[in-house]
Parts: sequence; structure tokens; C-alpha cells
Amino acid sequence: MPTDRLTSLLETKLDELRSSGRLKGIEAVTVAVLGPANGKGPRFLIEGHGNRPFLRMNSNSYLGLSFSTRVIEAEEEAVRRYGVGPGAVRFISGTWQPHVKLEARLADFHGREAAMLFSSAYATVMGVLPPLITDKTAVISDELNHNSIINAIALARPAKKLIYHHLDLDELERQLGGLSKTCSRAIIVTDGVFSMRGDHAPLDKIMRIAAEFDPLFAENVIVVADDSHGVGGFGASGRGTEEVVGGVKVDVLIGTLGKAFGVNGGYVVASQAIVDYLRETSPFYIYSNPITPSEAEAARAAVDRVDSEEGHALLAHLRAMTQRFRDGLRQLGLETVEGQHPVVPLLVRDTGRTARLVAHLRDSGILATGLAYPVVPEGEEEIRFQISADHSTADIDEALAALANFR
Repeated sequence: MPTDRLTSLLETKLDELRSSGRLKGIEAVTVAVLGPANGKGPRFLIEGHGNRPFLRMNSNSYLGLSFSTRVIEAEEEAVRRYGVGPGAVRFISGTWQPHVKLEARLADFHGREAAMLFSSAYATVMGVLPPLITDKTAVISDELNHNSIINAIALARPAKKLIYHHLDLDELERQLGGLSKTCSRAIIVTDGVFSMRGDHAPLDKIMRIAAEFDPLFAENVIVVADDSHGVGGFGASGRGTEEVVGGVKVDVLIGTLGKAFGVNGGYVVASQAIVDYLRETSPFYIYSNPITPSEAEAARAAVDRVDSEEGHALLAHLRAMTQRFRDGLRQLGLETVEGQHPVVPLLVRDTGRTARLVAHLRDSGILATGLAYPVVPEGEEEIRFQISADHSTADIDEALAALANFR
């Protein structure tokens, strides 16, 4: 069957993206990693650039644990013991001991009754929200929530869907107050850390609002937070946005193993009843392979490292490097979003200038990612810098110097 007419249409769409500056284009290919040396952190070799080393400032690996000797050894040992793949979904051929141990470790780390693994954080969001949403459920969502939350709500088709302006809790409260007459259940869903901006949700205040209105709903007001950018790399002990806002616990917490923990996969922690229900009803769990047993062992080693004095020292260094970079941006007169998280956006507010600055940084040996519409709203184009515990003061100063030289 020929696809010539479809091909022509798709090529036109790609040309429109290219001409507007919104085409993501060819992905950079990393071919080697050079270890820390001479007071600088790791450097990366990129295909097409020979032996020129690049400073990576666009990685979610906030603690550098993907290069941790202890984490690598845990995965290597598990590969030899369990093989390289899980073989099937968990309900068909059973599960592997590393999955069970990791779930218990994550539940303990977050102070919850139970945890459940998914193949990715995106799959976790898609697999958690729809089973909890019925045709009598109202969902209220922050306007800057991640794409996974937007798509999960669309898949679930709730009775009511309301969007509140970013972090506008007065609007959230007004919306929640008008729903109890028509809906028996309400779900407030928010990112913990908003990945494009690096600011975080006031989960303590959101939980207080939920508690205030909970008696009005026959099936409760439930708060769900996707803290994928928070868990492991945010807070003094790496417990994410919940820790930063004072230790409050939301009803359903979604996290990832693929960012600060440096491995792969997603997870949810909640009450035993919620997790048991999700195991029976979530298609992204039931019909999709889990992470490999070796990844599970690596992730458990990563959680153990974060939850230690060594891990707390890494987190302290990460906070120091983040603050150094934020202070440097301000001293250069550049605009950013206030916050504490190692996602530090440089607001450029112009698609073309964003692309030119990204190219300048690459010419200066620095990898950074520009974000333009529709990934971010028009007028809020930015370069998202991501600080890591792998970065040294020399690395931070190198990036700031490159920004200072841009004209």
C-alpha cells in the first residue's frame, strides 16, 4: 500500500516545525564518558565532534548515581544471577525477588505502606490516574503539569476536569468547592517539582485544602503528586518535595528511578489498599514488562546510597552548586525562576534567540537544552539548565563564563 500522500503531509508538517524553530531535530549521540579530572566533573564525547569534551548540563541525573561504582556493581551482579530481561509481565510468570525487595525499600524510604513498580515514570502516571478516576470523579490539575498527567486525564475521561492557574491555590479552592454536588470523588493532581521551571508545589497547603473539603465528597478528596524530579535529588535527605514543604505526605506519590536515582523505571507509593487495587486494574502494570531484575537491584543500591551520610553529603554539594549557578545568573543580569531545585531555567522569551544561545553554548563545549513552544508557552522560551552533584565549582564557573560571552 503506497503512503505517498501521507508522506507528503508529514513532510509539510516537519517543514512547518523547522521554519518556526520548533523542530527538535537530530538527537546528540554520546559515544564515550570521560571521568572527573583536574577539578572538573565528567565530560562527554559526542558523535561528530571528535575528541572534544563537553560539560553536560541537561541531564536529570542529579546525583550522578548512574556512574556510581556501587550501583554499577549491584547491576552487574544481578545480571549474572538473573539474566538481562524479566521474561514476561509479572502476573504471567511471576515476579523476581529484586522487584519485591525494591518495592519494599521504596515504601520504607517514603514512609508508606506499599510501593509498586512500573516500566517508567510516564507509564506510572498513565497507569495510576485512570484506574482511580470514575465517571463520577472530578479532577483538578495545575496548568503546568507534565504531559503525562495531561494525557492520563484525557485517557480517564473524568466527569469533570478543571485546570487552575499555576500554583493558584485560591482558584483551586474555588473549583473544589463547586464540585461536591455533582461528583462523589475529587482528585487533585500536581507535579511536585515542575520540570520546565524548577519551582515546586506547596503540597502542605494543597493537603490542607483537600482535608477541608474532604467531608463534602462521598469518596474523599485524593491528592496525587508526580514528584519525579524531586525524589532522590530534592530535600536534605532526598525525599523530594514532601520533605521540602515540611514532611507532609500526599495520598498517592509517583516517583522515578531514572532521574536522581540514576537507573530506570517508575513507581508509586500509597496505602496498601490503593496499591493492591492498582495491581489488579492498571493496564500499564498488568500488560507491560517491568524493569529488569538487574535494574531493580541497581535502583535499590541507589536508594540505599541516597539514604546514607554519603548521600546526604552529595545532596548538600548539589544544593551548593545549584545556589552558585543561580547566584551567577543573577549577577549576570539574567532572568530565572526563583526556587531551590537543581532545574534552573534561563528565561530567554524568544525562540530564535534561544536557539542561538544553545548553539553558542555547544560551541563553548557545554550541553544545554532549549525549550520552545509548544513544550513551553509562547513568550516563556527558555534554556533549562540542570545541575548535578557531579558538577564542580569549576564546571559552574565555566558555564557562567560562556553565558557572559554571548552577544
